[in-house]
Amino acid sequence: MAIQKVGVVGCGLMGAGIAQVSAAAGFTTVAREVAPELVEKGLKGIEKNLARLVEKGTITAAASGEIRGRLTGTTVIDDLNDCDLIIEAIIEQLPAKRELFATLDKICPPGTIFASNTSSLTITEIAAATKRPQRFVGLHFFSPVPVMKLVEVVRTISTEPAVYEEMLAFGAKLGKTTVRAHDSTGFIVNRLLVPYLLDAIRALEEGVGSIEDIDSSMKLGCGHPMGPLTLLDFVGLDTTYYIANIMFEEFRERRFAAPPLLKRMVLSGWLGRKTGKGFYDYADAQNPTAMKF
Repeated sequence: MAIQKVGVVGCGLMGAGIAQVSAAAGFTTVAREVAPELVEKGLKGIEKNLARLVEKGTITAAASGEIRGRLTGTTVIDDLNDCDLIIEAIIEQLPAKRELFATLDKICPPGTIFASNTSSLTITEIAAATKRPQRFVGLHFFSPVPVMKLVEVVRTISTEPAVYEEMLAFGAKLGKTTVRAHDSTGFIVNRLLVPYLLDAIRALEEGVGSIEDIDSSMKLGCGHPMGPLTLLDFVGLDTTYYIANIMFEEFRERRFAAPPLLKRMVLSGWLGRKTGKGFYDYADAQNPTAMKF
Protein backbone atom coordinates (compact mmCIF):
# COMPACT_ATOMS: atom_id res chain seq x y z
CA MET A 1 0.00 0.00 0.00
CA ALA A 2 1.11 3.59 -0.54
CA ILE A 3 2.55 5.36 2.51
CA GLN A 4 0.60 8.52 3.31
CA LYS A 5 0.93 9.06 7.07
CA VAL A 6 4.13 8.46 9.00
CA GLY A 7 4.55 8.16 12.74
CA VAL A 8 7.91 8.78 14.41
CA VAL A 9 8.42 7.65 17.99
CA GLY A 10 11.09 9.71 19.67
CA CYS A 11 11.66 13.40 18.97
CA GLY A 12 15.28 13.73 19.96
CA LEU A 13 18.10 14.45 17.52
CA MET A 14 17.42 11.41 15.34
CA GLY A 15 13.63 11.31 15.66
CA ALA A 16 13.21 15.01 14.94
CA GLY A 17 15.45 14.68 11.89
CA ILE A 18 13.45 11.75 10.58
CA ALA A 19 10.19 13.62 11.17
CA GLN A 20 11.57 16.67 9.31
CA VAL A 21 12.61 14.77 6.19
CA SER A 22 9.35 12.83 6.21
CA ALA A 23 7.28 16.02 6.26
CA ALA A 24 9.58 17.65 3.70
CA ALA A 25 8.91 14.71 1.37
CA GLY A 26 5.18 15.42 1.54
CA PHE A 27 4.07 12.89 4.16
CA THR A 28 1.67 13.78 6.96
CA THR A 29 3.88 13.15 9.98
CA VAL A 30 3.19 12.81 13.70
CA ALA A 31 6.06 12.73 16.20
CA ARG A 32 5.45 11.17 19.60
CA GLU A 33 7.43 11.80 22.78
CA VAL A 34 6.81 10.85 26.41
CA ALA A 35 6.51 14.42 27.75
CA PRO A 36 5.14 17.72 26.36
CA GLU A 37 8.43 19.53 26.88
CA LEU A 38 10.24 16.93 24.78
CA VAL A 39 7.68 17.29 22.00
CA GLU A 40 8.11 21.07 22.06
CA LYS A 41 11.90 20.82 22.08
CA GLY A 42 11.88 18.49 19.08
CA LEU A 43 9.48 20.62 17.05
CA LYS A 44 11.36 23.82 17.90
CA GLY A 45 14.54 22.18 16.65
CA ILE A 46 12.83 21.35 13.36
CA GLU A 47 11.57 24.92 13.04
CA LYS A 48 15.11 26.25 13.54
CA ASN A 49 16.43 23.88 10.88
CA LEU A 50 13.76 25.01 8.44
CA ALA A 51 14.49 28.67 9.20
CA ARG A 52 18.17 28.10 8.39
CA LEU A 53 17.22 26.50 5.08
CA VAL A 54 15.10 29.54 4.24
CA GLU A 55 17.98 31.87 5.12
CA LYS A 56 20.30 29.92 2.84
CA GLY A 57 17.75 30.03 0.04
CA THR A 58 17.52 26.23 -0.03
CA ILE A 59 13.75 26.38 0.42
CA THR A 60 11.21 29.19 0.33
CA ALA A 61 9.36 30.52 3.34
CA ALA A 62 6.16 29.13 1.82
CA ALA A 63 7.70 25.67 1.53
CA SER A 64 8.89 25.87 5.13
CA GLY A 65 5.35 26.67 6.23
CA GLU A 66 3.97 23.73 4.26
CA ILE A 67 6.49 21.34 5.80
CA ARG A 68 5.70 22.56 9.30
CA GLY A 69 2.00 22.25 8.54
CA ARG A 70 2.41 18.54 7.85
CA LEU A 71 4.00 18.02 11.26
CA THR A 72 2.22 17.44 14.55
CA GLY A 73 3.52 16.37 17.95
CA THR A 74 1.88 14.26 20.61
CA THR A 75 2.46 12.40 23.85
CA VAL A 76 -0.45 10.03 23.21
CA ILE A 77 0.63 6.77 21.64
CA ASP A 78 -2.89 6.09 20.38
CA ASP A 79 -2.45 9.05 18.02
CA LEU A 80 -0.26 6.76 15.92
CA ASN A 81 -3.00 4.19 15.33
CA ASP A 82 -3.84 5.39 11.81
CA CYS A 83 -0.25 5.64 10.53
CA ASP A 84 0.79 3.60 7.50
CA LEU A 85 4.39 3.49 8.72
CA ILE A 86 5.85 3.96 12.21
CA ILE A 87 9.56 4.57 12.67
CA GLU A 88 11.04 4.12 16.13
CA ALA A 89 13.96 6.32 17.22
CA ILE A 90 14.06 5.91 21.00
CA ILE A 91 16.78 4.86 23.43
CA GLU A 92 19.08 2.12 22.12
CA GLN A 93 17.93 -0.54 24.56
CA LEU A 94 16.25 -3.75 23.47
CA PRO A 95 13.67 -4.01 26.32
CA ALA A 96 12.42 -0.46 25.69
CA LYS A 97 12.08 -1.04 21.96
CA ARG A 98 10.32 -4.36 22.40
CA GLU A 99 7.88 -2.86 24.91
CA LEU A 100 7.10 0.01 22.54
CA PHE A 101 6.43 -2.21 19.54
CA ALA A 102 4.36 -4.65 21.57
CA THR A 103 2.10 -1.72 22.47
CA LEU A 104 1.98 -0.40 18.91
CA ASP A 105 1.16 -3.88 17.64
CA LYS A 106 -2.04 -3.84 19.68
CA ILE A 107 -3.28 -0.42 18.59
CA CYS A 108 -2.27 -0.34 14.91
CA PRO A 109 -4.11 -2.13 12.08
CA PRO A 110 -2.43 -5.19 10.53
CA GLY A 111 -1.33 -3.20 7.48
CA THR A 112 0.88 -0.75 9.38
CA ILE A 113 4.57 -1.23 8.71
CA PHE A 114 6.97 -1.01 11.66
CA ALA A 115 10.58 0.16 11.35
CA SER A 116 13.41 0.64 13.84
CA ASN A 117 16.22 3.15 13.50
CA THR A 118 18.50 1.00 15.65
CA SER A 119 22.18 1.12 14.72
CA SER A 120 23.28 -2.03 16.50
CA LEU A 121 20.44 -4.26 17.70
CA THR A 122 19.08 -6.98 15.44
CA ILE A 123 15.73 -6.21 13.86
CA THR A 124 14.58 -9.80 14.41
CA GLU A 125 14.93 -9.45 18.19
CA ILE A 126 12.83 -6.30 18.18
CA ALA A 127 10.22 -7.64 15.75
CA ALA A 128 9.74 -10.76 17.88
CA ALA A 129 7.75 -8.62 20.33
CA THR A 130 5.03 -8.22 17.68
CA LYS A 131 2.73 -10.44 15.65
CA ARG A 132 3.83 -8.82 12.37
CA PRO A 133 7.49 -9.74 11.80
CA GLN A 134 6.67 -9.92 8.09
CA ARG A 135 5.92 -6.15 8.15
CA PHE A 136 8.98 -5.16 10.15
CA VAL A 137 12.21 -3.63 8.79
CA GLY A 138 15.16 -1.58 9.86
CA LEU A 139 15.51 1.99 8.60
CA HIS A 140 18.89 3.13 9.85
CA PHE A 141 19.35 6.85 9.24
CA PHE A 142 22.56 8.76 9.96
CA SER A 143 23.04 11.97 11.93
CA PRO A 144 22.23 14.71 11.13
CA VAL A 145 19.33 13.13 9.26
CA PRO A 146 18.40 16.13 7.06
CA VAL A 147 22.01 16.29 5.81
CA MET A 148 23.25 12.70 5.61
CA LYS A 149 22.15 10.97 2.42
CA LEU A 150 22.35 7.31 3.44
CA VAL A 151 19.66 5.01 4.79
CA GLU A 152 20.37 1.34 5.46
CA VAL A 153 17.15 -0.57 4.72
CA VAL A 154 17.37 -3.79 6.68
CA ARG A 155 15.35 -6.92 6.05
CA THR A 156 15.00 -9.98 8.24
CA ILE A 157 14.32 -13.51 7.07
CA SER A 158 10.63 -12.81 7.83
CA THR A 159 10.22 -9.49 6.02
CA GLU A 160 7.82 -9.73 3.08
CA PRO A 161 9.53 -8.81 -0.21
CA ALA A 162 6.75 -6.33 -1.08
CA VAL A 163 7.17 -4.58 2.29
CA TYR A 164 10.91 -4.39 1.79
CA GLU A 165 10.55 -2.89 -1.68
CA GLU A 166 8.04 -0.37 -0.34
CA MET A 167 10.55 0.75 2.29
CA LEU A 168 13.29 1.12 -0.31
CA ALA A 169 10.92 3.30 -2.32
CA PHE A 170 10.04 5.28 0.81
CA GLY A 171 13.70 6.01 1.49
CA ALA A 172 14.11 7.23 -2.07
CA LYS A 173 11.09 9.52 -1.67
CA LEU A 174 12.87 11.11 1.29
CA GLY A 175 15.71 11.99 -1.06
CA LYS A 176 18.04 9.41 0.44
CA THR A 177 20.35 6.88 -1.12
CA THR A 178 19.18 3.50 0.12
CA VAL A 179 21.34 0.41 0.52
CA ARG A 180 20.03 -3.11 1.00
CA ALA A 181 21.26 -4.71 4.22
CA HIS A 182 20.65 -8.05 5.87
CA ASP A 183 19.75 -8.28 9.55
CA SER A 184 23.26 -8.80 10.86
CA THR A 185 24.35 -6.86 13.95
CA GLY A 186 25.83 -3.51 12.88
CA PHE A 187 24.42 -3.88 9.34
CA ILE A 188 26.91 -2.54 6.77
CA VAL A 189 28.29 0.74 8.11
CA ASN A 190 28.91 -0.18 11.75
CA ARG A 191 30.06 -3.67 10.80
CA LEU A 192 32.97 -1.98 8.98
CA LEU A 193 33.32 1.24 10.98
CA VAL A 194 33.38 -0.04 14.57
CA PRO A 195 36.39 -2.39 14.15
CA TYR A 196 38.26 0.46 12.43
CA LEU A 197 37.59 2.82 15.34
CA LEU A 198 38.51 0.19 17.92
CA ASP A 199 41.76 -0.58 16.06
CA ALA A 200 42.64 3.12 16.16
CA ILE A 201 42.35 3.00 19.95
CA ARG A 202 44.49 -0.16 20.07
CA ALA A 203 47.10 1.55 17.89
CA LEU A 204 47.20 4.39 20.42
CA GLU A 205 47.41 1.94 23.35
CA GLU A 206 50.27 0.07 21.69
CA GLY A 207 52.27 3.21 20.92
CA VAL A 208 51.96 2.95 17.14
CA GLY A 209 51.42 6.70 16.96
CA SER A 210 50.15 9.71 18.89
CA ILE A 211 46.55 10.90 18.81
CA GLU A 212 47.43 13.67 16.37
CA ASP A 213 49.54 11.42 14.12
CA ILE A 214 46.94 8.66 13.94
CA ASP A 215 44.27 11.18 12.98
CA SER A 216 46.49 13.02 10.49
CA SER A 217 47.57 9.74 8.88
CA MET A 218 44.03 8.65 8.14
CA LYS A 219 42.95 12.11 6.98
CA LEU A 220 45.87 12.71 4.64
CA GLY A 221 46.74 9.13 3.76
CA CYS A 222 43.21 7.85 3.12
CA GLY A 223 41.33 11.07 2.38
CA HIS A 224 38.99 10.72 5.36
CA PRO A 225 37.25 13.96 6.42
CA MET A 226 38.33 13.40 10.02
CA GLY A 227 40.62 11.02 11.85
CA PRO A 228 39.26 8.03 13.80
CA LEU A 229 39.94 9.45 17.25
CA THR A 230 38.29 12.76 16.34
CA LEU A 231 35.36 10.77 14.96
CA LEU A 232 35.11 8.78 18.20
CA ASP A 233 34.83 12.03 20.15
CA PHE A 234 32.15 13.24 17.74
CA VAL A 235 30.08 10.03 17.93
CA GLY A 236 30.51 9.66 21.70
CA LEU A 237 32.80 7.15 23.37
CA ASP A 238 29.90 5.75 25.38
CA THR A 239 27.92 5.15 22.19
CA THR A 240 30.83 3.33 20.55
CA TYR A 241 31.47 1.31 23.72
CA TYR A 242 27.82 0.25 23.88
CA ILE A 243 27.70 -0.76 20.21
CA ALA A 244 31.02 -2.61 20.46
CA ASN A 245 29.72 -4.64 23.40
CA ILE A 246 26.58 -5.61 21.48
CA MET A 247 28.61 -6.64 18.45
CA PHE A 248 31.12 -8.60 20.52
CA GLU A 249 28.27 -10.42 22.26
CA GLU A 250 26.92 -11.39 18.84
CA PHE A 251 30.14 -12.38 17.05
CA ARG A 252 32.67 -13.11 19.83
CA GLU A 253 35.53 -11.79 17.69
CA ARG A 254 38.40 -9.69 19.02
CA ARG A 255 37.90 -7.03 16.38
CA PHE A 256 34.60 -6.09 18.04
CA ALA A 257 35.94 -6.14 21.62
CA ALA A 258 36.22 -2.77 23.35
CA PRO A 259 39.86 -1.92 24.17
CA PRO A 260 40.68 -1.34 27.88
CA LEU A 261 41.41 2.35 27.24
CA LEU A 262 37.92 2.90 25.82
CA LYS A 263 36.35 1.27 28.87
CA ARG A 264 38.43 3.41 31.26
CA MET A 265 37.55 6.61 29.43
CA VAL A 266 33.82 5.85 29.52
CA LEU A 267 33.98 4.98 33.23
CA SER A 268 35.81 8.26 33.83
CA GLY A 269 33.12 10.25 32.04
CA TRP A 270 35.41 11.19 29.15
CA LEU A 271 32.81 10.73 26.43
CA GLY A 272 34.06 13.15 23.80
CA ARG A 273 32.68 16.48 22.63
CA LYS A 274 29.47 16.23 24.65
CA THR A 275 31.38 16.16 27.95
CA GLY A 276 34.24 18.43 26.85
CA LYS A 277 36.87 15.74 27.10
CA GLY A 278 37.67 12.57 25.18
CA PHE A 279 40.75 11.93 23.06
CA TYR A 280 40.83 15.70 22.81
CA ASP A 281 40.19 18.44 25.36
CA TYR A 282 37.46 20.79 24.11
CA ALA A 283 37.93 23.59 26.67
CA ASP A 284 38.64 25.71 23.60
CA ALA A 285 36.11 24.26 21.18
CA GLN A 286 37.73 25.98 18.21
CA ASN A 287 41.16 24.59 18.99
CA PRO A 288 40.85 21.23 20.78
CA THR A 289 44.10 19.78 22.13
CA ALA A 290 45.06 16.12 22.22
CA MET A 291 44.96 14.48 25.63
CA LYS A 292 48.02 12.91 27.19
CA PHE A 293 47.71 9.36 28.49
